[in-house]
Parts: sequence; C-alpha cells; structure tokens
Amino acid sequence: MAVLKKAYIAGGCFWGMEDLFRVRPGIKDTEVGYIGGANEYPTYPNHPGHAEGIELTYDATETSFKEILDYFFRIHNPTTVNRQGNDLGSSYRSTIFYQNDEEKNIAKEVIAIVNGSGRWEAKVVTTLEPYTTFWPAEPEHQDYLVRKPNGYTCHFERFGTFL
Repeated sequence: MAVLKKAYIAGGCFWGMEDLFRVRPGIKDTEVGYIGGANEYPTYPNHPGHAEGIELTYDATETSFKEILDYFFRIHNPTTVNRQGNDLGSSYRSTIFYQNDEEKNIAKEVIAIVNGSGRWEAKVVTTLEPYTTFWPAEPEHQDYLVRKPNGYTCHFERFGTFL
C-alpha cells in the first residue's frame, strides 16, 4: 500500500529540478511554485523572498526523504549562494524546507555526507528553512520542459549517489 508524503526543496530554476525529479523512482507528482517568501499569492513577477521551489509527492515505500536529498545534491550546485547557472538572486537559492525535526535531522545528515565526500570544491551553502505555504506557480511554468524540451535548464546529474 502506498504511503504518500510531500517534500519541498529549491535549487535554482524550478523547471530543471521538476524535469529530473518527475522520472525518479517513487516520485508520484511534481509541482513547481514559490515558497519561503514575504507575500501571499506570489506570482512570477512578484515573489519577494520566495524561492523557486518544487513540491514532490512521493511514495515512502518506494523512496525516502534521504534518497530525495541525495539526488537533490547531485543535480544542482549547492555551493553557490543565490545562484544556479545563469540565474542570480535569492529566488534561486538552495534550500530544503523541512516539515518536522526528522526531516531537519536527515537534511543535516545528508549535508554532512555531501561535504565529507569532497566531490564539490566548496562546502554546501544550502539553507534549512521551516516549511511555509507552498504557492503553485502559474500554469505556464508547470511541466515546462515537457512542453518545451529545448528550454533552458542548468540542472543535470553531476555525480552518482552520495549514500
């Protein structure tokens, strides 16, 4: 029997993250949106302080929060502050939005593993922020790279598993 849970992460432009996660084992749904900012009902032109994030619905009998974070640290550069590829600003920060102490502790554990691996030239700057409201992005941003397969992305698999 499926045990559906949600995870909330941000690691740069939400299109690329969504496109890679959508096909991962255990991921049942993806939605891009805004999280961690100042205003209600953010939009692409008006999302002060919000990160471009992704909501992942996953089956905990098929994958785990730890495995999701392992992949997260493999598909974006977690060592750059407010930047991924050509995208600059706090909207593109690397953040794990934890929903409880268990997720926060798992995030700290995975960050320590990633730092200890030495695969990245610098230390992880990914922030841990408590979950706040996730606001879905506009329809034109959902499934963007499915509809525009040659669209911009700076996300790709850089390494094998850290675990």
